[in-house]
Amino acid sequence: MAADTNKTRRIGDVEVSAIGLGAMPMSIEGRPGEERSIATIHAALDAGITLIDTADAYHLTATDVGHNESLIAKALASYGGDTSNVLVATKGGHVRPGDGSWTLDGSPKHIAEAAEASLKRLGVEAIGLYQFHRPDPKTPYEDSVGAVRDLLDAGKIRMAGISNANPEQIKLANEILGGRLVSVQNQFSPAFRSSEPELELCDSLGIAFLPWSPLGGISSAGDLGAKHPAFHTLAAELGVSPQRLTLAWMLAKSPYVVPIPGSSRPETIRDSYAAIDLHLTPEQVAVLDAA
Repeated sequence: MAADTNKTRRIGDVEVSAIGLGAMPMSIEGRPGEERSIATIHAALDAGITLIDTADAYHLTATDVGHNESLIAKALASYGGDTSNVLVATKGGHVRPGDGSWTLDGSPKHIAEAAEASLKRLGVEAIGLYQFHRPDPKTPYEDSVGAVRDLLDAGKIRMAGISNANPEQIKLANEILGGRLVSVQNQFSPAFRSSEPELELCDSLGIAFLPWSPLGGISSAGDLGAKHPAFHTLAAELGVSPQRLTLAWMLAKSPYVVPIPGSSRPETIRDSYAAIDLHLTPEQVAVLDAA
């Protein structure tokens, strides 16, 4: 990647804001009312965010499958400004039966049908970025990724990504996609660092790495500073929130990292986006790396 400001990154051939919006909290357990959710999406757009991450499985009951995708489509349609540069990334392969559980279906048939349904809910000619959500032990990985490749070849999706993948799966997916894998979305946060190898691999391959739950997840994000003293201390020194510092730390790790913090309130996504203006020294990054 060419020298870049902290404000933008690339996913495939698309330039996006260096911080994205993870929209899941607006549609699962504890979700807010629609008015606040749409206000949050609009606040993200106002701030300059041009990447919104969703999935067909972000819903509560068996009757509101795709709730999050429909919500995003409604928010984009009702936004007063230009949204032509907004990349909506969705996923398929996870299923929520409606009893609170998460199950898997990576069969090619399901992936094809799920993508078609997502396409309709998002109201687009082609999905900007479609990601295989999570490996399904019942389905060979190459079959699941092959279904995504078929969507790409058919023009139903513009770019292809994977999620919750290990280094071997990343290499395999990129091979199956003919070198067209543009993103890997894995869990990564101060408390969850076991995906460092995937981050480093993406950096070496020039593939975007999208940390999900970068602040520790819905229930833990508010306690990030208390649980990680080094982040609390440096954030206090810099006069910023531990959450903002965490995202700045991730941005400093690689020019291919694009965090997607979940949010359901305008003020939290504004604070997250402000991380693009927080530039850390190599010494400060090293302290947080070692914490």
